[in-house]
Amino acid sequence: MNSITRRGALIAGALLPAAPALAQGEWPAKPVRIVVPFPPGGLVDLLARSVSQSLTTKFGHPFVVENRGGAGGNIGADVVAKAPPDGYTIMAGSLGPLAVNQYIYPSMPYDTNTAFAPIVLLATTPKVLCCANARPWQSVAALIAEAKARPGQLTAGSAGSGSSLHFALELFKEATGTNIQHVPYRGAAPAVTDLVAGNIDFVIDNVPNILAQIRGRSVRPLATPSTQRLAQLPDVPTMAEAGMPNFVFGTAFGMAAPAGTSPDICRRIAEAVTEALRDPTIGGRLTEIGAVLGGGTPDDFARAIAREKETLEPVIRRAGIRAD
Repeated sequence: MNSITRRGALIAGALLPAAPALAQGEWPAKPVRIVVPFPPGGLVDLLARSVSQSLTTKFGHPFVVENRGGAGGNIGADVVAKAPPDGYTIMAGSLGPLAVNQYIYPSMPYDTNTAFAPIVLLATTPKVLCCANARPWQSVAALIAEAKARPGQLTAGSAGSGSSLHFALELFKEATGTNIQHVPYRGAAPAVTDLVAGNIDFVIDNVPNILAQIRGRSVRPLATPSTQRLAQLPDVPTMAEAGMPNFVFGTAFGMAAPAGTSPDICRRIAEAVTEALRDPTIGGRLTEIGAVLGGGTPDDFARAIAREKETLEPVIRRAGIRAD
């Protein structure tokens, strides 16, 4: 090859894309870990596992769910916060570790406001106010009247101090001007068990946690703090219909990555999750147990996190809520 031809070949080669660089930039090139910062069997675990197979199929590499529970989600969230921002470790969790735990824990292992890149809203779970069958109230108005007539004597259970059920109760107390005794349990299940037994007066629980007891008529649903009646509970009025137009509250779950993760990776995951949630098999199963399906963009989820902080921080401060 003469010098002119050789020089031309070198110039042409320089203008071509560098194949090794492209290969290094491809994502995913190996399995992706989805950390669920709660024990197996809960709703967020179900959500993560429901979309993981679709993500595996979509991207051609396994998306593996790993449960790392403890400290209200902070332990698992810290694993994600400190992981390399390369798209191979993401979190599926509630908005506790992403938004409000910073207000109820005396110290945090990461900076909530800077540690994560929001990806996508997975779902929200509407709540329902249920009273014990042993109580006479047939409406929210009757319950409120009783609470005002006997301040500090009615009891409401929650999944623990700083749980979303506790937040719902405090919002209800503020909205109604009532003094109701909070009874924290270690999880929603024992609270529901005591409600069925008549040991407490009512709970404001996530629909999936208590739907079986409602359908079995072992508790009495009075109203849902949702914008419209729920498909799973069509005969139960909303709080607005019950005379409380401004009481709307649910629990949100979503996915996030370590801060600094490529926006393109976050966007691709968000699009794939949205597509999975629209699948009739996946979406239908989640809807049946009481979830309101999410989806959307990383910016949409960022706004949901901001709303959670704005709504709950003043309530937590006024009520003096601290984690168990």
